Amino acid sequence: MHTTPLSPEDPAELGGFELLGRIGHGGMGQVFLGESQGGEPAAVKVIKPTVVDSESRQRFAQEIEILKTVWGPRIAAFLGADPEAEQPWLATEYVDGPDLGKHVTTHGPLPSLLVASLGATLAEALASVHTQGLLHRDLKPANILLGPNGPKVIDFGLAVFAESNVSLTAPNQVVGTPVCMAPEQAAGVKPLTGAVDVYALGALLLYAATEHYPYQGATPFMVFHKTTDPNTLPDLTGLPAELTPLLTAMLAQDPTERPALAEVVSRCRAVIEAQGMKVAQARRKLTAYTASTAPQNIVPEPLPTPTVPPTVPFADLHTITAAEPAPQPPEPTVESPTATVQEPQPQPVAPAPSTRRRAPAPRTLRHSAQARRTAEQLRKAYAAKTPF
Repeated sequence: MHTTPLSPEDPAELGGFELLGRIGHGGMGQVFLGESQGGEPAAVKVIKPTVVDSESRQRFAQEIEILKTVWGPRIAAFLGADPEAEQPWLATEYVDGPDLGKHVTTHGPLPSLLVASLGATLAEALASVHTQGLLHRDLKPANILLGPNGPKVIDFGLAVFAESNVSLTAPNQVVGTPVCMAPEQAAGVKPLTGAVDVYALGALLLYAATEHYPYQGATPFMVFHKTTDPNTLPDLTGLPAELTPLLTAMLAQDPTERPALAEVVSRCRAVIEAQGMKVAQARRKLTAYTASTAPQNIVPEPLPTPTVPPTVPFADLHTITAAEPAPQPPEPTVESPTATVQEPQPQPVAPAPSTRRRAPAPRTLRHSAQARRTAEQLRKAYAAKTPF
């Protein structure tokens, strides 16, 4: 997951977690990448100073109590919190991977087999949350992290007790993400039921399969209007035929017509098995696919160590290492009457000084005089025999 450096005003440590960088921000505050004293990574959420008042602290404390009860293999685990701190914070399990929205934006829609696998996995995770009397209420692609061990659901900050919990939201205030919000939630109907999460899961799966939502508009008001209008059908353009019946039911206007989460799991399994694969195999394929396309898991092939100075641009390395040896300067030429080019003559080399002892001077002179006398006698003999 991409992080950015801390700002000067950011705390360096909270509740024993060292803060290493910024992950992102939400409606209530900033999210940091933290690390425990033992080296355990964590996502640390801090409430904005501008919204720290008695009501926000109360809502934050409620969120913490809810998170303590939420568990499951596909739910980011709760690690710690302090709603009474000067800067209230909570820490949850850090999932190293992009969210579903960023993955689809970068790599395009998922194949229908993987969408069905994602649907079965998330529907099962939400069902376990619903049995604990809780709703998510803000399920969307940004709240699904594609980690190295598969998808996980995060951010139960908007979850409420399904039946009896008292809401801290104003009577006419709507909280959630418009493009994934169920019609009754957009209309402000209370109390809400688990059907809102079924609708949001349907919108999420539609986006995973087509890269668009059931209702879209230039403003949130336009999206709300389309979502709550019973005469406006959801946009299912580009949805594979094998997923259309299920998502049509999940996006029904009437919450009572939407399938239960157990039925969603069963129908997703049917799509997977119709393609000749078991559900566990499809889940492993989903995890392998999202992990292989995640930027942090792409390792480039190592290049050979270049034999060039480090200032040479990377793009020029192959050209330089493959170049021919530099040509030697041409041999000098000498003009002569009989040849155009004459081979260069070797330069005389001074003899190395001899280490032998020199002969005595008298011996050298005596030998020279004897040689001259011999030469003179031969010349006279030759002259006497040869007339001119």
